[in-house]
Amino acid sequence: MEKFVYLNELYDLYGNLLTDKQQMYFEDYYFNNLSYGEIAIKYSISRNAIYHQLQLIEKKLKTFEEKLNLYRKKQQIDDIMVLINNSKAKRVLEDLF
Repeated sequence: MEKFVYLNELYDLYGNLLTDKQQMYFEDYYFNNLSYGEIAIKYSISRNAIYHQLQLIEKKLKTFEEKLNLYRKKQQIDDIMVLINNSKAKRVLEDLF
């Protein structure tokens, strides 16, 4: 479950960097809860191709995070926001991200 949430958060940050087809495959699998077989039928390709595409997408998302660190920075901001009592400062941080 943790991996699922992590990949969804990475997708929120970096999804636009994927191709349109990769976005569709990811959304069908992770958002629409379709199986490899259902996605394969939908796009007229093999289940194996879907499996490999989803592995590639996962690798790309993780590579984007390794290079850009947006998820890590978001986590740090969230941690800081928990500690801040000043509501104005909280709003400024929220607006930044």
